[in-house]
Amino acid sequence: MANFHFEIKSGRNGCDHSQYIARVGFHGKREDLVASGYGNLPAWAAGAPEVLWKAAEKYERKNGAVYREVTISLPNELNVDQNFALATDLVAKLAPGKPHQFAIHTPMSSIAGEANPHLHLMTSDRVDDGIERPAERFFKRPNAKDPLLGGRRKSSGGLNRMQMRDALIGMRKLAAETINQHLAAHGHEVRVDHRTLKARGETREAERYLGPARIRGMSKKAKSAHVAGRPGKAE
Repeated sequence: MANFHFEIKSGRNGCDHSQYIARVGFHGKREDLVASGYGNLPAWAAGAPEVLWKAAEKYERKNGAVYREVTISLPNELNVDQNFALATDLVAKLAPGKPHQFAIHTPMSSIAGEANPHLHLMTSDRVDDGIERPAERFFKRPNAKDPLLGGRRKSSGGLNRMQMRDALIGMRKLAAETINQHLAAHGHEVRVDHRTLKARGETREAERYLGPARIRGMSKKAKSAHVAGRPGKAE
């Protein structure tokens, strides 16, 4: 079974993170950007994602997320063009109607020595309702009686913790199904599974995140032993 990594987080420094995933300026030295893009931006953003995130930092309420980001691993079984098609499909399914920015990175794994392609998808929770608003009103609370006077509705608005948990599980499932559809379309038998190890009936522990500093201190022998111990690796 192929590796499935799906991580979601939220943040307030949207413009800085936008530059990070787009490998702009200082971040360009990483040299692992494969593709980037954006969509569903409001007219006032003028086709520039950084304008959206700057406005969100200024006008979104203090306890509200400026952006949410999903990071999803892409299968090594697919080539660059195939993974771009997969990423485009994932963006369309996971961010319908939402202003978004995405990037595909393919750094080399510092422990396994192989490519690690993955998708970064930044989204605003403010779902398009067909009404154009200036930036200062875009992020205000919605006005049910007169939508023109209020802001855009948030996709997370009104959801309790259980509903948000179920929505997250649904996103993970949708991402895994989409990846498997693309793997099958290109003749690969390997599949990913969005479920937890416990839900799959597996007793092994999840692999721990080592971090760059710890990996740098590992010998070649230790790295090889760590990789060999992963599920699906020959002993």
